[in-house]
Amino acid sequence: MAATAVPAAPAVTVPLPRVPAEEDAYASWYERVLGWAVTGGPPVQLVTGIRFDVLELPSDAGAALLRRPVDTGPVALMGRRMRFLVAAGSADELEGLLDWLEWGGVALDLAALGAGGRITAPAPPGPPPSPRGAAVWLRPPEQGCEALLPALPGPGRGGGPGRGPDLVRLVASAATECHRARLRRRTTRPDQPLAFS
Repeated sequence: MAATAVPAAPAVTVPLPRVPAEEDAYASWYERVLGWAVTGGPPVQLVTGIRFDVLELPSDAGAALLRRPVDTGPVALMGRRMRFLVAAGSADELEGLLDWLEWGGVALDLAALGAGGRITAPAPPGPPPSPRGAAVWLRPPEQGCEALLPALPGPGRGGGPGRGPDLVRLVASAATECHRARLRRRTTRPDQPLAFS
């Protein structure tokens, strides 16, 4: 009896994971409306160091900073971290500013994200509300807001009406609030010595 050829099974292709329509809308809004670079996803990531840098601190210190009379740009909250958008290039200045302000060497839990960094993109302003724990805008960005982000004073930046907020004042206030929040957290834990003991 002659052997019958068994037809080969068709090649199986596995489709790429589908990015939820909501994520597509987030990415589109950031790219189309604000002109910001996005990458990855889900969740969508905003690329830092191109249109803005980020000053990041604990949310309790950030909440206290928002109550101060200090001008800021857009502000986002992600979990227990608050992110203040600052002018591109500002991340490179943080360490020097902290030294100049006499905060150098103090553990502040204050960080900056610049070139090559990224943050989770908060849901664009407006409905629907974000799921619990997702990144959200506390002070949402607007088209062209990069021109008014906190920056070092210099030619064409800071120091006058219509200019952006001062990065030095923002960093000084952020450092103070980070230190205060750290002291508050330590005093609520009796097993740890105070910073000045």
